[in-house]
Amino acid sequence: MPDALMLLVALVVTVMGMGWLALSMENHWEQVRGKAACPPATVKSLRVLGAVALVTSLVLCLMVDSASMASLVWVMSVAGAAVIVAFTLTWRASALAPLVFWTAR
Repeated sequence: MPDALMLLVALVVTVMGMGWLALSMENHWEQVRGKAACPPATVKSLRVLGAVALVTSLVLCLMVDSASMASLVWVMSVAGAAVIVAFTLTWRASALAPLVFWTAR
């Protein structure tokens, strides 16, 4: 897989991970899913998915570059993903609903 494509996949996975971590919080869950409370098991699974996605994106970055450059790219992608998720929650929170497609509305 070309390096640029692998870095793009790492960025997408990072955004998904930050989205899952955001949706594990009660306020963000209500923004996306309405007043229905998020079950504790779903909160735990969202946090695990978020953590696994962030680790996966780090591994993808490490596969492309040396450790020093990969860690810098990964930290920058995490910061960028946080901004993307924050803006999405501000302007169109429902756009994050596909991240929790398996839950009932």
